[in-house]
Amino acid sequence: MNPDQTNRLIRDVSTWIDHWPDNRDRDREALLWGRVAKVAEEAGEVITALIAATGQNPRKGRSPAGFDAVEYELLDVAMTALAALAHLHADDPEPADLLGLLAQHVETVAERADLT
Repeated sequence: MNPDQTNRLIRDVSTWIDHWPDNRDRDREALLWGRVAKVAEEAGEVITALIAATGQNPRKGRSPAGFDAVEYELLDVAMTALAALAHLHADDPEPADLLGLLAQHVETVAERADLT
């Protein structure tokens, strides 16, 4: 899949969430709060998967899913964050280049770390 398709699908998922019947009549700011809170919830799921993968809970032991579950949940966090970013830019005159914004952010962080 090319970046344009990925950007479009992320924006489509974001729009689908915004137009879900329970969300249709919500204020845009309330939706944004919900989206950002969802990122935090997904991050909690990464922690749960990591605990399971490393066997940190002796009562439950190690998860057979192992680090595959951690990877999946990390990607869920990324997707959820990008969809929240799409919501933030939903009213822009042109569709947001979400992956481009991510790339700019990665470059900024790399520059701060003196890696460029």
